[in-house]
Amino acid sequence: MSILQRLNDEMANVAAVVQPGIVRVLTGQNGAGAGTVWHSDGLIITNAHVVGHGGVLRVALPDGRVLPAQVIAHSRERDLAALAIDANGLPTIQPGSSSALQPGDWVMALGHPWGVMNAATSGIVINVGRDLPDMGSTAHNWVIASLHMRPGHSGGPLVDVQGHLVGVNTMITGPDVGIAVAVDEVKDFLKRTIGSITPGNIV
Repeated sequence: MSILQRLNDEMANVAAVVQPGIVRVLTGQNGAGAGTVWHSDGLIITNAHVVGHGGVLRVALPDGRVLPAQVIAHSRERDLAALAIDANGLPTIQPGSSSALQPGDWVMALGHPWGVMNAATSGIVINVGRDLPDMGSTAHNWVIASLHMRPGHSGGPLVDVQGHLVGVNTMITGPDVGIAVAVDEVKDFLKRTIGSITPGNIV
């Protein structure tokens, strides 16, 4: 088997493993974005811009259930929102560490661009940090990657080659550049807003 075939098989396997931990976030205006299951008891992470100004929110699970959702934490600066749904036993995506990412690392963004469910796009990390092109100087860390994110990827997971969550997709800055909220920022956001929450698949 060639190196390229092995890489192809491994990346396809990563996508298959993390897809059960991706949801759709439905708003009252027929809008939709993606969300990432952080805790098996119904804690969902998405973007603040996906949930907008509130209103009726629902989360569509991979098993077909569509459940009401409540915003329990929100940060416009980090473009993060935490949602709660009445569910348990949900598959989660194991968090990694965005601080361990280096330029050139392979990553994959998943979501529902233009309504295409669980679509995946991959590329390499350009950089991680606070002072990034198109972002200016901020107090928070971002992952900027060379990949094709589109509307509907927002709120979905950015994962590394082990399938670990390293970011939450948030922004497109060009046809080949996407930005994600670094997962270490997600951890800090949750700790500051709703206390220390351990992901459901971490013992």
